[in-house]
Parts: sequence; C-alpha cells; structure tokens
Amino acid sequence: MCKVNSSLYSQNRVEGREGGGQTHWVPNTDVYTTEEGLVVKAELAGMRREDLELAVEGNRLIICGQRPDTCRTPGSKFLVMEIRYGSFECLIEIPPGFDLAHAKAIYQNGFLRVDVPVATRPSPKTIFVPVTEG
Repeated sequence: MCKVNSSLYSQNRVEGREGGGQTHWVPNTDVYTTEEGLVVKAELAGMRREDLELAVEGNRLIICGQRPDTCRTPGSKFLVMEIRYGSFECLIEIPPGFDLAHAKAIYQNGFLRVDVPVATRPSPKTIFVPVTEG
C-alpha cells in the first residue's frame, strides 16, 4: 500500500470510471514542488506505457492501469511476495495554483513523472494527459 502522509493524496475510487470494483494496489508516489511547478512521480516498474491511463477531473490527477503478472509459473509457492500485480488507481488532489490542463507526463525506467506547471489561467473540468516513452 502506498503510504503518503499528505492532504494531497486520496485513495477514493472515482465514480463512473471504467474497470469498476476495488483497486488492488496503489503505487508508491512522490509529490513535490519546484520553481516551475508541481511534480508527481509514481513507481510503476514492469509496466508498458500502453497500460497506463492519466486523466484530470477538476483538481484531481488520476493515474490508473494494469500491471500484468507474467513471471509466476503455475504451482508457485511464495515465501515472500511484495510486488503487487493487477489493476491500480491513484488519485492525487492538486492544490490551487497549478495548471493541470498543461500537465506533461513521461514514463521512463519504471517511473511515471507528471509535471504540472504553475497556473496562469483556469483549466477545463476533465482532460486526458498523454504519456510519452522516454
């Protein structure tokens, strides 16, 4: 489970999103500010860019996807299992002053980085953020 002790982080399921039901895991996530804006960095090792979806609804950044479990062989008996597989969703409430309409995302070496610039004007209600391969 992701342990982010911040009012920015929310684990609530978004109503009306595809894939219904419970999320299985939440990625480890850092959220910090720089002079240029806000940065969200999520640890998503073993995933392909195509398996990630980013959306913005109001002031929330929604990161979701599916990490396939392709390494287990039938009949495996785990002694330790710390890597989570299956679907996930992470909601991060972005504080005022940042422009989610101009957010940029890059996925490289198992990390998703979303840069959100400082706001210069109000943003639309719902947008999708494209993810490029780094």
